[in-house]
Amino acid sequence: MKLPDLEAWAIFACVVEHRSFSAAAEAIGVSKATVSKAVARLEAHLGQSLFHRTSRRLTLTESGRTLAEHAQRMLAEAQVAEEVAHDAAASPAGLVRVAAPMTFGISHVAPAVADFMTAHPAVQVDLRLSDAKIDIVAAGFDIALRIADLPDSSLRARRLAPIAVRVIASPAYLERHGRPRHPLELGEHDVFAYANVPNAVWHFRGPGGEEVAVRPNGRFTTDSGDAMLPLLHAGLGIARLPDFIVDAEIAAGRIEAILVDWAAPPVALHLVTPPSALRPARVELLIDFLAERFRQLCAARA
Repeated sequence: MKLPDLEAWAIFACVVEHRSFSAAAEAIGVSKATVSKAVARLEAHLGQSLFHRTSRRLTLTESGRTLAEHAQRMLAEAQVAEEVAHDAAASPAGLVRVAAPMTFGISHVAPAVADFMTAHPAVQVDLRLSDAKIDIVAAGFDIALRIADLPDSSLRARRLAPIAVRVIASPAYLERHGRPRHPLELGEHDVFAYANVPNAVWHFRGPGGEEVAVRPNGRFTTDSGDAMLPLLHAGLGIARLPDFIVDAEIAAGRIEAILVDWAAPPVALHLVTPPSALRPARVELLIDFLAERFRQLCAARA
């Protein structure tokens, strides 16, 4: 059996990342000629060109685009393997990249990261907050926290805790427009839409087992749950939001929960990681820390 030319695959991945032979050579500390020879060697072995080369531009061929992801995955796996070996002989150190939803990230993930970094001073954390769904493998994240009913995928997902979702409106809105008693009545109201779930349908199960599906129809669409709060306060419509955004607002009387007898499908907080089971110790440590932290947090809210 002929072994793959792993060095050539790794160099190819670096050229893809840095978009030039020269930049790749500088990044990995070899000559441009070494990079060029490695790519040529790989192309010869595969029997196909990986790049279109001109005096000004370097672009991937169709074959190159297909193989680039495999090359990047091989390089990442090799780097992780070396880090795991290093971590076995040293205290955890280095960078962990984390993605989380905006509101939950500010209120809960950032404080948890602060406690973790206090306990592990050699670990660095790059925390990115966005309600948009991202490709964590392509973006290079080690961990993502997601609040959703996750579809099947190649990612590894750990369900941490259920998240309650509430349908809410302000007292002023309900006084002017009436209080819906059945989900189908939402069609007569201004219902805010969540942009990150296009063409979303709200599903409900009633106390007698009746199942109903409703599509939000209103004047306001946003990709942020927090952005709905001012419009709720202004009495401009109805929204459906997780408890960690609205429970304080409900307790203060600024908004009210409606359709409380109708249950929404289960939504949960998940900790998601790339498919590989091989991870540096610093990533495993943060995964375990966050998992325990948010299990306790959500259990306390139940």
